Amino acid sequence: MGRIQVDNKASRKDVIIQKAATLFKEKGYQAASMRELAESVGVEAASLYNHIHSKTELLHIICFHVANTFTDHMDIVEASKTSAIEKVEQLLRFHIKRMVQDYEQVYVSDREWKHLAEPYLSNFQNQRRTYRKRFASIIQAGIKAGSIKKIDAATAVLIMLHAISGIESWHRSKAKINGKELEEQMISILIGGLKQS
Repeated sequence: MGRIQVDNKASRKDVIIQKAATLFKEKGYQAASMRELAESVGVEAASLYNHIHSKTELLHIICFHVANTFTDHMDIVEASKTSAIEKVEQLLRFHIKRMVQDYEQVYVSDREWKHLAEPYLSNFQNQRRTYRKRFASIIQAGIKAGSIKKIDAATAVLIMLHAISGIESWHRSKAKINGKELEEQMISILIGGLKQS
């Protein structure tokens, strides 16, 4: 065991967080131990506590980092002078890219958030609900403008986000198209299904 290996762009804490995301994805938050995390980082378990306070803190950091990233992007998209269908496409492309490029942390945020402690659990649930309502409002604006089919906006958001969470299967596939092709095909299907014919 030695020092945590870092590159010029990442701090020791960043390395611990990324390794924790990988471990939580592979084993689930509850089954993962700090000892296993220390082994994957390459230090004694006690050394981890120089950088983080607990396993709970790691889950909190991962979940809210991901949630805040999506919320910040939503702010940008909502403020843009583009049509509703273009805004939906921007949001979907962002989700797909995050699932491809930052898979472990997005997966943990999407699947393991229920293990957050209060008040973080309630705050996280509220942030998720608010995000989905904002997404649905964009779709409703598109319906009103006539560019999006008359559908239930909240249901459409759930279907699209669940479809994107299915990228987990793409990661496991041994014979897969590249990330850009995946993005274009998903956009073609999801956006194509919303547009008025």
